[in-house]
Amino acid sequence: MDDPELFRQGGFRLASRLFIEGDIRGDERQVARLREFAQVEDRLADDVVAWMARQPKGQGREAFEAALRDGVAVDAPGPLRDFFADVEAKPYWVDDERLERGAKAITRAGLLGLFPLGDMSLMGGYLASRATKSLVGTGEIEYQATRRLVETAAWWIDVTTPGALKHGAKGYVSALRIRVVHAHVRAAMNRREDWDYAAWDKPVNQVQTAGTLLLFSLVYVFGTQLLGLRYSARERSDILHLWRYIGWLMGVDDELLPSDEEDAWRLLWLLAATEFIPDDDSKRLAKALVEANAAVGEGRGAVGKVLSHVSVAVHSSISRLVLGKTNADFLELPNDPVAQAVIVTAAGVNFAAETVRRFIPGATALQERIGEAGRRGYVRRLEKIFGPDTTYAQHMRAA
Repeated sequence: MDDPELFRQGGFRLASRLFIEGDIRGDERQVARLREFAQVEDRLADDVVAWMARQPKGQGREAFEAALRDGVAVDAPGPLRDFFADVEAKPYWVDDERLERGAKAITRAGLLGLFPLGDMSLMGGYLASRATKSLVGTGEIEYQATRRLVETAAWWIDVTTPGALKHGAKGYVSALRIRVVHAHVRAAMNRREDWDYAAWDKPVNQVQTAGTLLLFSLVYVFGTQLLGLRYSARERSDILHLWRYIGWLMGVDDELLPSDEEDAWRLLWLLAATEFIPDDDSKRLAKALVEANAAVGEGRGAVGKVLSHVSVAVHSSISRLVLGKTNADFLELPNDPVAQAVIVTAAGVNFAAETVRRFIPGATALQERIGEAGRRGYVRRLEKIFGPDTTYAQHMRAA
């Protein structure tokens, strides 16, 4: 099979030459097998949401939160017991030391890690037009883009903080909450008379959740490398191991959880070949994200206008360098060659600094502490300015 558009230009074409060993191209049988998962949802989470819908207003979610906090009661309803019995049965392949190392490697990037999150993972995800239908259907991404971007960043920090995936810890709880949010959205989309199953597949299906997982894991690693960060082979493997467990907590089928870097690249190639087919909704969501980047200058007068321009230029340039000209033009992303040159230069400076770090004793541990402090400070600012809803109750109600 020929390479999909995503691998013909931009950063992913570079990746295929520099970072990928061997042939990751799929064949027709693998495509057909992947497409089967587009009709698979998440039975355990869906059963919980269906049970919640039958309870008096708010009581179902309160019971779910109580089970998250205190553990599921012996006499709890069947859907809750089944859900928590599954997620608490930790997979045999989970290595706690690797989870910790992977989280530390992500933490080391500090706030620089947020650039790939928004400009590569989220913007790249908008190329998958079938997945965007649920986002557009809720109306939340397009009309509350800034808040949702903030909440995604806060969630991402929650699940990638060292120690956060221990049973009952903040990241563990956040992963399970967002799984139930997905089930609420799925239920809402399934109730719509205009949902086109033939064209859009099942809403928030297994292919789409696996794609989200790859955007936050493999694409994150690759994106930070393009921005000049350096990881050892073990660190890259540990980051993917961390996200494999996060994906498992979020209900992704075992068959769609990459066990190593080559697996991840092959799955991304298959997703790019079958899912990354942008349409007008992709443009609408990309526009909303660009406007969210511009919002940094709101209410700051002339200085704010400069900040807005710089913010849009920087974020759009990163997206263009990674997604390639054809995809970026389709999404109607601003094209600023000067900003792109600045990004490339900054990446070179980062790469030089990272090279020095690897040879100075204690420098890596110091950078991890600096990155952790930066992330904590960022979350505090988000809480002060936006007050993000980390229980996602608002999104459950909206769905």
